[in-house]
Amino acid sequence: MFDQVAMKSARTDSVAVLIAGDRPVYRASLRSLLDGVDALEVVEDVDTGPDTVAAIHRLRPDVVLLHVAPSSAATVEMITSIARHCPDTAVLIVSIAHDRETFLAAMRAGVRGYLSRGAPPQNLVLAIRIVQSGGLVFDSSTSEWVTEHLAQPARVVKPFPELTDRELEVLELVADGLGTAAIAHQLGLSIKTVRNYLSRIFAKLRLVDRAEAAVRARQAGLGH
Repeated sequence: MFDQVAMKSARTDSVAVLIAGDRPVYRASLRSLLDGVDALEVVEDVDTGPDTVAAIHRLRPDVVLLHVAPSSAATVEMITSIARHCPDTAVLIVSIAHDRETFLAAMRAGVRGYLSRGAPPQNLVLAIRIVQSGGLVFDSSTSEWVTEHLAQPARVVKPFPELTDRELEVLELVADGLGTAAIAHQLGLSIKTVRNYLSRIFAKLRLVDRAEAAVRARQAGLGH
């Protein structure tokens, strides 16, 4: 059995699922299982790594079913990337074993569910529907860690963690509509220095121009 947290009613339309894992045979078995379930559609199965994030960006599935090693920093980074760039996609991990630190890191990164690889098929299908509808679901073996995570005070997540504090400051002023000279004056910097910051911000966030930068910044909650 597994624990359910904040369960909501699942949608009645088809749930798009992307399967990701480093074992093709297991991915194939998952696909075979889910292909026979009504109102679930496996849109693709891919190897873990860059292909996973690229496929998610392209297909925008409702749920990513992620089969991963129990202790993988790369997994946490992947979940963080998915949560940042595809916030409507829920991540459900299926793992052979559970590691407390990786589990808690995955929770902080935004994972919606965490099941043992040996979970019964009906539990897996139900878990997909739960996370797709906005709920959380976890294997009972991790219930103590779930309680620990939920008891922790909420952390303020810094938007655009790839930016330095100064770059974030500049981006926030861009979101406020300030021009280069005004930003330089407010921060006590030269115009050339501000332009250098803007160039680095555009490169890191893959932005085309200042207008796109302002939109992205406001979407992330920056600006007044």
